[in-house]
Amino acid sequence: MRSDLTLSRQAKLQPIQTIAEQAGILPEELIPYGEHKAKIRFSLLDRLADAPQGKLVLVTAITPTPLGEGKTVTTIGLAQGLKRVGQRAMACIRQPSMGPVFGVKGGAAGGGYSQVAPMEELNLHLTGDIHAVSAAHNLAAAAIDARAFHEQKLGDAFEPKTGLPRLDIDPERIVWNRVVDINDRTLRKITIGHNAPGSSANGLERESGFDITAASELMAILALAKDLADLRRRLGRVVLAYRHSGEPVSAEDIGVAGAMAAILRDAAQPNLMQTLEGVPTLVHAGPFANIAHGNSSIIADRMALRLADVVVTEGGFGSDMGFEKACNIKARAAERHPDAAVVVATLRGLKANSDKYDLRPGQPMPEAIFAPDTAALEAGFANLEWHINNVKGYGIPTVVAINRFPQDTDEELEWLARRVQALGASVAISDAFSRGGAGAEQLAERVLQALGQPAEFKYLYDVDADLTTKLTTLAQAGYGGEGIALSQSAESDLASLTTLGFGHLPLCMAKTPASISHDPGLKGAPSGFTVPVRALRLCAGAGFIYALTGNVMTMPGLSERPAYLNIDIDDEGQIIGIDE
Repeated sequence: MRSDLTLSRQAKLQPIQTIAEQAGILPEELIPYGEHKAKIRFSLLDRLADAPQGKLVLVTAITPTPLGEGKTVTTIGLAQGLKRVGQRAMACIRQPSMGPVFGVKGGAAGGGYSQVAPMEELNLHLTGDIHAVSAAHNLAAAAIDARAFHEQKLGDAFEPKTGLPRLDIDPERIVWNRVVDINDRTLRKITIGHNAPGSSANGLERESGFDITAASELMAILALAKDLADLRRRLGRVVLAYRHSGEPVSAEDIGVAGAMAAILRDAAQPNLMQTLEGVPTLVHAGPFANIAHGNSSIIADRMALRLADVVVTEGGFGSDMGFEKACNIKARAAERHPDAAVVVATLRGLKANSDKYDLRPGQPMPEAIFAPDTAALEAGFANLEWHINNVKGYGIPTVVAINRFPQDTDEELEWLARRVQALGASVAISDAFSRGGAGAEQLAERVLQALGQPAEFKYLYDVDADLTTKLTTLAQAGYGGEGIALSQSAESDLASLTTLGFGHLPLCMAKTPASISHDPGLKGAPSGFTVPVRALRLCAGAGFIYALTGNVMTMPGLSERPAYLNIDIDDEGQIIGIDE
């Protein structure tokens, strides 16, 4: 089979104006960026404010392998399958970060005959949204450092000289790191403000660091805002530092929120692209699911739901990650829950979850994992069963999609389908990678049947419960563990956040995607574990408390053999190797 990049380039893509017209988007609501991508103006939401809404399908998965289980392939393939069976369908996906593109995963546009195109444009820059998030975030970082420097330098003279209130910022409690959209472990901990002896020209010297842009609170705000006005309000609430008195200092307090909003104004408009079969796809926002909430934007969903009968979106990683956060964070902010869910499973993924194979990011998949192995499948099936029950626990009709890989045998696929049916779950084998929408028609029919059932959606926890109760509920009901263990630092964070009045916010758990638990070494459906919480961070603008568990870091590092080694341009200037 031809490579993903070759398929993308050989596809006969339609002009983006044609895709927009077919979707019901007016010419004046479109801002083209070249031939095959465009932004959509907010005026569409005003025009369609009273239009009926379509159904929302959320695609999730079992605990993934380092190479992924084809969740985006299934998302795009399902949207194409729905179109083939007569539905007006759209897909909503996240924009890939260049960190993973050049790091481990390579491209993130789907694959085979179920991908968004042009592939290289989606994976590199697109319309500049991620760069805008970086710029707005780093403006706030520069602003808080400058404010602290000038207040300390001028002392009591600061207010009369500037006309600004003195905030009495504690330089040791500036909590806003800088960001960059590249994996760079050397930036995790840095010292800024180095000066020559006796000089303060370079600002206040202090410890700081960088996060990857996908972990920026501004990325979460971009994904969770309902419109421009909501985006502006959320930016104002962002906490950058604390005063010596312990009170928070917000972006509004130092007057930088408006400028941040100006930088993000265009980035707040979703990007329109197309699948290889011409299904309109909105690509917007890119928060990771292991260190953020892992879902594309509410604004994109709002637009798509007014244009389509069925909208297919996805949450990052397994149902314990992006799906949980879609239900407990995104659904609350959007006041809109999914109508049905799809759990993606693969033979190789179940074998990987048997703990029989040693799989590592950046390393090739062992050939043995593709050979028939009923014992490994049986052992790994517990992971799929856990995810099915987890999704059903939210009261959402559920379909299992078995994503077929070329090496899979019919015997093992049929075995897995029978085991899923024995649980009383709906199941379809999806061949969307090799056959596009035609390979996902059965899945589309199963999803339409699920959408015909009533959803009795429920949140995992009461958002008004105290933070300890919410953390414990997530550890127990969300992951199947026994409870939590707070570090001394986390206990202090919890007490402080509660005192400051932020205990009512939902939780965004930062944890490994490689296990349902906090420990990547615990495979299958582990139990009896305690989730260690080492810190709690406030994301007042995004509207959640960020809980760091285990060894999860907010700045990834490059592996021994990163993906950038494969990426280049040829003599004609064409990008090559992005799909390797």
